[in-house]
Amino acid sequence: MAASQRYCVAEERSGHCAAMYHNRLYVWGGYVTIEENEVYLPNDEIWIYDTDSGLWSIHLMDGDVPPSMSGSCGACLNGKLYVFGGYDDKGYSNQLYVVDLKSGTGRYTWKHITSFKGKSPTARDKLSCWVYKDRLIYFGGYGCRKHNELSEFFNVHDASWEGQMFWGWNNDLHVFDTSKETWFQPVVNNVPPQARAAHSCAVLGNNGYVFGGRVLETRMNDLHFLNLDTWTWSGGIRVNGEKPRGRSWHTLTSVGNDQLFLFGGLSTECEPLSDGWIYSTSTNEWRQCKHFPKDRPRLWHTACLGKDSEVMVFGGSKDDLLSLDTGHCNDLLIFQIQPFSLLRLSLDTVGKNAALLGNQVSSLPRNLLQQAMKRITFWTATKYRQGKSARTYEVNNNTT
Repeated sequence: MAASQRYCVAEERSGHCAAMYHNRLYVWGGYVTIEENEVYLPNDEIWIYDTDSGLWSIHLMDGDVPPSMSGSCGACLNGKLYVFGGYDDKGYSNQLYVVDLKSGTGRYTWKHITSFKGKSPTARDKLSCWVYKDRLIYFGGYGCRKHNELSEFFNVHDASWEGQMFWGWNNDLHVFDTSKETWFQPVVNNVPPQARAAHSCAVLGNNGYVFGGRVLETRMNDLHFLNLDTWTWSGGIRVNGEKPRGRSWHTLTSVGNDQLFLFGGLSTECEPLSDGWIYSTSTNEWRQCKHFPKDRPRLWHTACLGKDSEVMVFGGSKDDLLSLDTGHCNDLLIFQIQPFSLLRLSLDTVGKNAALLGNQVSSLPRNLLQQAMKRITFWTATKYRQGKSARTYEVNNNTT
């Protein structure tokens, strides 16, 4: 099949996968709600956001295309997007797929990894992954197990005695070594965190952090880390001072060498959240970010680290998905976590004021001119989307 693309506005979705590679945000899968029905989005297309130009494009995919799913766990390693698990109309999955993002041809071909060594995890969704060295390290999730697969790492929620199937939350650890295409379960030291799903994970150095998530009717706000060299759990980290509220369906993003950025989620009271927090490993403290918009809550979204320490949050829902599932989003929220360089500030000024600068822009040195033109395109696209959103809001709220 020939590669295909067109420039467009990304579709609304929640429960999707996203990965950042070479200043491009790749988005696959997820679902929307249409007339109270969950509709899984096409599995043979990938959406790409160019962070330099601010433009979206859509590409068709071929090969061993995964089923259309939500709640899959996506992770990027060495320019390849790996997708594991998820949920669709047939139930939970424990299959692993990979697509090369660096092909350079504009063609994206899925491969279903079936010739692996070892034993794969049981079927599940809403799990998280740490990427470390050449390994994908999966933790937690909600799913199903047969009676002979039950263990201390599984918290039973429901069961079908006739079929000997059990549903519940996991806190086991599974590692896929991409260089050897081998699954294995490391022997962990210390007590692991409580079983959970819809939690978040991020890596700082050789430590994999996990925050929050849901088990039964509880949404937690505990913080743990796992030493990814020794497989030793920290035990619950007793942080200093104020902590974020308990939540699920949030994101945790590594920023710099010692900071984690937490955003959004669904609270214990089933309130969609729009707050942002930064955890510092050096001070062992959470700090709430100020001046965040209160009218842009997100849950079951994705977050990726872009250039200049920007966190790029895409999609998700603005509603409590458990009771009202109508508010899927397709906008991109970009959070500036650290100060921009003088060059970045200058290029953004040129991009925002290109009409005023006129022919002066063309007098820039070639290298700067290329960068300036990208920022001009970016801000032109941004202003267009903002204007379109404003017009749509006026139409939807016009009472005359």
